[in-house]
Amino acid sequence: MTPAPPDPTVVVCAYTLERWADLAAALDGVARQTLPPAQVLLVVDHAPALLDRARATWGGTAVTVLENTGTRGLSGARNTAVAHATGAVVAFLDDDAVPATGWLGALVGAYDDASVLAVGGAAEPVWPAAGRPAHLPPELDWVVGCSYRGQPTGRADVRNLIGASMSFRREVFALVGGFDEGAGRIGAIPVGCEETELCIRLTQRVPGARVVLEPAARVHHRVGEQRTTWSYLRARSLAEGTSKAAMAALVGGADATATERTYVRHVLSAGVRREVARGLAGDRDGWRAAAGIATALGATGYGYLRGRLGPAPATTRAARAARTAGAARTAGTARTAGAGR
Repeated sequence: MTPAPPDPTVVVCAYTLERWADLAAALDGVARQTLPPAQVLLVVDHAPALLDRARATWGGTAVTVLENTGTRGLSGARNTAVAHATGAVVAFLDDDAVPATGWLGALVGAYDDASVLAVGGAAEPVWPAAGRPAHLPPELDWVVGCSYRGQPTGRADVRNLIGASMSFRREVFALVGGFDEGAGRIGAIPVGCEETELCIRLTQRVPGARVVLEPAARVHHRVGEQRTTWSYLRARSLAEGTSKAAMAALVGGADATATERTYVRHVLSAGVRREVARGLAGDRDGWRAAAGIATALGATGYGYLRGRLGPAPATTRAARAARTAGAARTAGTARTAGAGR
């Protein structure tokens, strides 16, 4: 593969009218990029009212509105986009994330070597008016889909990318297939890891393949009020552990958890020490932050162990059923992405 030419496709997937204002802001941000995209695809995930409004709003513009014709969920919507993408690089943006004007240029600019097959950026949280909750220190920003303390602050090779701001050479999907349609978020259900699984699959199957983080490719990711609660922290962490267990069954436990083990040993342990010191100094928010880290670690670990050792929970059973149903489509995505190269 050669370095990617500057003709990227940008993909935004959406599933609900409740985030209409966010979606409009995301697409407006795409339109203001210093590197204009050659193609913009908006994929609506099994939401007829949203599809109708999107077509009425953006029909006839530079935005192509598509209906997800695959399995319901983010993976199916992304695979629908890949099947229609024409750019050498396919960049994915969340529908509640607004890119900085240099976002796309920074992503594409990191494809400066033929071995770079995927590039992701940084996602900065935009908190509600009340601000960052005390129980979510920066080490836990992954809970709200954002970059977190402990990640590289400069361009670096990484295991996987954050879904809110990521890109792949289009040929990747022909080489290794599309997003696993048995994994990933369905509506507001906080499961995930489809991006991680694809990145690991890529590096396992393509010798020398590099996945690169370019923090200069920034997006501002809105955090809804519901994601700032203790109950969401517990649910999201449990879902993360469950998702990691399902992914480990596909790619192996070592690759599925290597980054997480380093994160726990170094990043979370340092965070707990810092926050306990704050608490001992009289700052109650320190105790809340330490409790938040402990809650996330405990719930994630429980979800992982339950998924690996115990009876499969409902989410895992549903994922397996969807994975079986989506296998043929994922293979079809690979064939489509490779057509016409």
